[in-house]
Amino acid sequence: MNPDPRPIRVLLVDDHALVRLGFRRLLEDEAGITVVGEASDGAEAVVLAEQLRPDVVVMDYALPVQNGAQATRTIRGKLPAVRVLMLSMHAEPSYAARSREAGASGYLLKNALDLELVAFVRRVMTEDWVADPRLEQAAFGAEAGHNLSKRELEVLQHIVAGASNKEIAARLGLSVNTVNVHRANIMETLQIRNTAELVVYAIRHGLAPLP
Repeated sequence: MNPDPRPIRVLLVDDHALVRLGFRRLLEDEAGITVVGEASDGAEAVVLAEQLRPDVVVMDYALPVQNGAQATRTIRGKLPAVRVLMLSMHAEPSYAARSREAGASGYLLKNALDLELVAFVRRVMTEDWVADPRLEQAAFGAEAGHNLSKRELEVLQHIVAGASNKEIAARLGLSVNTVNVHRANIMETLQIRNTAELVVYAIRHGLAPLP
């Protein structure tokens, strides 16, 4: 709970008006939190933060004009007392690290908002750094990705692109049986049970680009 009887003043920053509306309703349903303003891009967030002096800026990472990390760095440079909670679809630890380096006090994955946004807004008021616990899973994914051989990473990228084992074999100059072995080793290393999960996992953790 907020130890200060004064409500936590929040500035919402997201380039989608409906998303901001959802955030506003979620936060203002809670006692002790009030939304004092909304911004639709990083530059506007900086201007409004200076004008409104919120306690917490709820900042989307993917913003036009300036991304969330750039806007956070500027806001924290001008207003070091303001706390920033970064919201993102990216589970890769590198995004959280960039956010923290820019001065954010927390990093929350967007698909956790309904359950955790209010709690994270409160926590960044009193804690130096608050991170979505699912980032630990992403960290495991990145570590496991480094345990794949160069050839396994190549095979994985072709799997994500939708190629069959026969197509992968032809592209890489391998036998189909060798590709089958690589696929099995990849799934064992990453602890994945089927191709659909493998594709999602690889993209989410930066092991392969979007097809």
